[in-house]
Amino acid sequence: MNQVICGDCLNVMRGMEDDSVDLVFGSPPYEDARTPIDDPFNVYKGQDWVDWMVDVYVESLRVCRGLVAFVVQGRTHKFRWSATPALLMADLHRAGVHLRDCAFFNRVGVPGSGGPDWLRHDVEYIICATNGGRLPWSDNTALGHPPKWNPGGDMSYRMQNGRRIAKLHTKNDGNKKTVQGYNPPKKANPGNLIHCDVGGGRMGSMLAHENEAPFPEVLSDFMVLSFCPPGGVVLDPFGGSGTTMASAIKNGRNSVSIDVRESQVSLIRKRIQEVENEGKS
Repeated sequence: MNQVICGDCLNVMRGMEDDSVDLVFGSPPYEDARTPIDDPFNVYKGQDWVDWMVDVYVESLRVCRGLVAFVVQGRTHKFRWSATPALLMADLHRAGVHLRDCAFFNRVGVPGSGGPDWLRHDVEYIICATNGGRLPWSDNTALGHPPKWNPGGDMSYRMQNGRRIAKLHTKNDGNKKTVQGYNPPKKANPGNLIHCDVGGGRMGSMLAHENEAPFPEVLSDFMVLSFCPPGGVVLDPFGGSGTTMASAIKNGRNSVSIDVRESQVSLIRKRIQEVENEGKS
């Protein structure tokens, strides 16, 4: 099941059933810094943007049984940052939404993005929320890596009581012997800083550049493989160039993609056709 829907994401989601998708992931417009060419009035600024995004999160959490995560960033204007990601997190928290620790989309920023006196912009927030408790499904080492250190190596393992253990040892607990210490996993947790190459030819498809603000397919791959079960459903309320949907299809998941602009709906359909043609070759 793969659906592409043209419409306002809030209106569309209000017509969806509770707990009908496994993951919500995408990237909304960042205030008025990225005004859509064919929809210049569908933008929000400052607190209005925050209020709108709170509604988007709440509705997304209703339809999702797993993780809701959006890539967001504020706008810098006249040497002042709008702080909308921080304001959004604060308002979500005050609204009773269960936030998880942020992840971050890390890439080499646009040259000059820091302005004449500040640092280049290399990370964007991925604000994550759930309906509470442990996620019903996750594979947090899906994009992990082999552990760097073996037991007894240069690194040690800190216990909950603060004591460090570097080597395995046997503990005699009555009639039972147990091995205490650090047993390395097959793959280490990759952490919440998701490194991505971006730019021409590195977004997963050249079609992505027909959108004014694409993110790389490797980022959506990370989220889909880590937080949507095989055969599950991924929802992107801000379909854009169809990157999330492309990742879902390539990785054996189903997808629903919404965009308010007909031009982007057409672009998403082209992206799906590209993915399906690649699968046949």
